[in-house]
Amino acid sequence: MGDLRFSGHDSFQCRNLWLKKGYDFVMKSKESKSPFNNNLAVIDLGVGKNMVSSIRFWMKAFDMLDDENELPTNLASYLLDKDGKDPFLEDLGTLWLLHYKLVSKSEASIYNLVFNKFRKHRIEFKKTHLINFLISECERLDENHSPNSIETDVGVFLKNYVAPDPKEGKNNIEDHYASLLIELNLIKKIENYVGDKFELDKDWYKIESSERESLPIEIFLYVILDNEEILGSSISFQKLLNAENSPGNIFVMTPDALVSKIHELTKKFNGIVYTEDAGVRELQITGEFNKESILDQYYGRN
Repeated sequence: MGDLRFSGHDSFQCRNLWLKKGYDFVMKSKESKSPFNNNLAVIDLGVGKNMVSSIRFWMKAFDMLDDENELPTNLASYLLDKDGKDPFLEDLGTLWLLHYKLVSKSEASIYNLVFNKFRKHRIEFKKTHLINFLISECERLDENHSPNSIETDVGVFLKNYVAPDPKEGKNNIEDHYASLLIELNLIKKIENYVGDKFELDKDWYKIESSERESLPIEIFLYVILDNEEILGSSISFQKLLNAENSPGNIFVMTPDALVSKIHELTKKFNGIVYTEDAGVRELQITGEFNKESILDQYYGRN
């Protein structure tokens, strides 16, 4: 995964329209080198200086901006251009795709660590549990990171995924509901029975496993095709469930949920077969599949 990183967002979670705003800005300024460092970026983007840095960070974290020349990636143009497939990120399938990119690219380390490792240790957790886990990962890798930076990163991480408590102030709720990924319902506050009713616990969270009915089968297949670590003519069920950046990890799926998605996959696409022989479960890909064409199929039917 490379060196860990727990900063760069200036304490801002990614807002709904920031990736589109950043894309349009870069396309307008693509003749300039490092356009986000230009003094006019504040005016052109219509946000404060810290938010300029944050938009740049999130574009890289979601694989919308290349690291070398700070130009849009092919995927960014595919989605966000004026004739793109989903420029305003209104399709839930796009959010699942962006979640995958955020976790697998590892520009922001916490996302990769939570979905690939932390959730296997704890499903229900408090902020302190996650902070301590991240600190231990830094120690294991012999990296020095400020505990304050890690704590701030945990707060931003939760804002990206967790719906706000209705009891929060109006401004906080409006700001929080502008977060990009809360519709995925991957992480929730835990409800406790208080008095005669259930109330959200302000301290405890749960990484929610479910059938992922809202996950399009094409996005599920794209993740398999995009992962060179697991891709092959035969892929074991355990790799699909537990390997680094596997669909089981990325989408927080139980074994039964993964089997259900695999069966849906085999019904949808010729050239993909799932076998269970002598206790060995494998997904066999016998046809020729192109991940970009799979995205075209998805957005072509929407």
